[in-house]
Parts: sequence; structure tokens; C-alpha cells
Amino acid sequence: MSWKKSLRIPGDLRVATVTLMLAILSSSLAEGRDSPEDFVYQFKGLCYFTNGTERVRGVTRHIYNREEYVRFDSDVGVYRAVTPQGRPVAEYWNSQKEVLEGARASVDRVCRHNYEVAYRGILQRRVEPTVTISPSRTEALNHHNLLICSVTDFYPSQIKVRWFRNDQEETAGVVSTPLIRNGDWTFQILVMLEMTPQRGDVYTCHVEHPSLQSPITVEWRAQSESAQSKMLSG
Repeated sequence: MSWKKSLRIPGDLRVATVTLMLAILSSSLAEGRDSPEDFVYQFKGLCYFTNGTERVRGVTRHIYNREEYVRFDSDVGVYRAVTPQGRPVAEYWNSQKEVLEGARASVDRVCRHNYEVAYRGILQRRVEPTVTISPSRTEALNHHNLLICSVTDFYPSQIKVRWFRNDQEETAGVVSTPLIRNGDWTFQILVMLEMTPQRGDVYTCHVEHPSLQSPITVEWRAQSESAQSKMLSG
């Protein structure tokens, strides 16, 4: 997706990596140990939003071998050591005006910016569902059966699926699967209705979703020889 290219990460990541490596080397030499050949460095940038971007809090966490050693919290405004090893790093970064100002500015430059990008690319994304009805068995009349309303390939995940029989909503005998992630930014769900159809019965699966200007309804009609389904909109 093109919006991914517009996302930003905090600019102190490169500085943090270099400073961390120097701190590790200095600490190892001071303690008479060889410098580690392998280590894992993690950087986590977190943005917390309240009521859109009315209030934004940014937190950057620096982690060495699974242990957080220093962090910046925009509510605090300076770097704080989390472990003793993080003290010299926090003190150094706080003494660097450019680094500190960059961290403080990241709330606007990174968090608010990425929110707007994500809002356009994710929060406003809409994919209309595909709705189909199928019975679990071929017997159409006077036999206990299960109608399956398949609602597939929709985004976002919020969806409302209801069953109607002859324009009357059915609530008893309705069973739904959990929401299923397809792995491609779309979802699907199955909503089943236990029923014993009589001649002339019309069953309707009614779907409401943010991508739709009006609900989708799909009908299944009980007939003497077979049953048919018909999709309607509006």
C-alpha cells in the first residue's frame, strides 16, 4: 500500500544505536570483559491518542538483550534511565540539545503525522462484503435444516448480520462464528440459522457494514423442488 511509504519513524534511532554500541564497549572495557560479539537491540516507538489527535503522547523505548535501559516519554520531556546501564546514555542524550529537541518534536513529526497517514490509508479504508446463503442439506421443505449466511472479504471488521423469516427477525437458533481474519486486511464471518422451512417461506440475511450506503439483503426461498437465493441491495 502506498501509504506505508509515508509513515515516519523517530529520528533518534540511528543516534541511539551508535550511542548504545559505544556504551556497551565502554562498559565492557571498564569491567575488564571482552565486548559482546552478538547482541539484540530493539527500538519501540509508541504513540497514544486520546479523542483523535486532541491529546497525543509519544514514548520511545530502547531495549538491549530484551531489557529496556532508557526511554523518552513526551509527558516527561526528557530521557530517563530504566536501568543503571541506561544512566550515561540518558544523561548524554539530555545534554544534546538537538537530540532532545528532536525527541520532543516527534510527537508532532511522527505521531500526529502517522495518525493522519493511517487515517487516510487504514481508518478510512472500506471494502464491501460479499454475501451468500446456502443450506447445509439439500432437503428444502419440512425438514430441519441449517441456513448459512457467508459474509466475506470486508473491511473494517465492524459488521451486523441478522436473519429474517417472512420479514420477521429471527433470534432463536442463530449461531455465529468468531470474526475470521483472512490475512489480507479483510475479514469474514458465518452466521447460521436453524430452521424447518415451509412452502412459501422467505429467509433473508440482512447485512449492515460501514462500506455500504444501504444494507445488503440476500433472500432464500423455500420451494417444492429446490430452494433459490437472490441478492438484493437497499
